[in-house]
Amino acid sequence: MIQPSQSDVRRFFCGVYAKARTSTPLEPMEMLVSQWIDEHPEFHAELADVDAALARMHEVDSTRENPFLHLSMHLSISEQCSIDQPRGIRQAVELLRHKLNSLHEAHHRTMECLGRMVFESQRSGRMPDGGVYIDCVQRHATQD
Repeated sequence: MIQPSQSDVRRFFCGVYAKARTSTPLEPMEMLVSQWIDEHPEFHAELADVDAALARMHEVDSTRENPFLHLSMHLSISEQCSIDQPRGIRQAVELLRHKLNSLHEAHHRTMECLGRMVFESQRSGRMPDGGVYIDCVQRHATQD
């Protein structure tokens, strides 16, 4: 299992953004990341300056979303769906995408569930509960 540091993650996302802006060929993972970056123009300024992104790494600002965490969650959900792990996540996200008519918005709702699962796991000291996660996404997909 790969566990990059916060600075590695920031460098990676900023690097993908820089490569995409200059039409430098992207690796398959970078292409996926670039697609999610394109969906978030509000993050572009932060992604354009890797030195500033690294300098702000330990700042906590409750008034704004962390673009690196947000994009990492998009990437995690994309990867989970590609391998259907936890089992059932692909179908749950697809149901939500169909309901919302937007994969992007389906990911944002799924992020709420993913964040809750990680928080509960950390709080309780137990392994993440994939079943609870899937149930949460399915509820988003079936509730009006």
